[in-house]
Amino acid sequence: MDRDRDRDRADRARLAELLDLHEGRGPVPQLDEGAIADLLAARPRVAVVGASDRPGRPSRDVFLDLVRAGVDAVPVTPRFAAVGGVTAWPDLAAAVAATGPFAIVDVFRRAEECPAHAAEAVAAGARVLWLQLGIVSWEAARIARAGGLGVVMDRCLSVELRRLGGRAVSPG
Repeated sequence: MDRDRDRDRADRARLAELLDLHEGRGPVPQLDEGAIADLLAARPRVAVVGASDRPGRPSRDVFLDLVRAGVDAVPVTPRFAAVGGVTAWPDLAAAVAATGPFAIVDVFRRAEECPAHAAEAVAAGARVLWLQLGIVSWEAARIARAGGLGVVMDRCLSVELRRLGGRAVSPG
């Protein structure tokens, strides 16, 4: 009974955060459409944190979609040695040390895990913290913004690339 009540409370809190984001009531400003379009037009390097090599996982599909679109994307996950044949790194610091800096850190992790990734993105010198569709973390947004990063939450990088004129293709 307590577990169900806690789950309901967490679901309500998550919905409230999504509503606050989309109604512009959040404590941290998000990049606007123009800034996102400019960012994606520059074909920035992207670290995909939480990438999976399991077929059907959204993080795998988005990662492969970015690669097919010609984006220099690198998977960051301790669970797989490679994603779609591309070498994966166990954490962002290792990926930066081995491959160079990233403009976007695209995070496929639960909201409560995002603040740590925001701190990693700041330390790595990224320009933008991007939390994927369905993910809102105001704590992560505050960390990123305080570190000078732009913030995007609850948006799919692949969808936005396609919508704003990129060359992303559907996973398949």
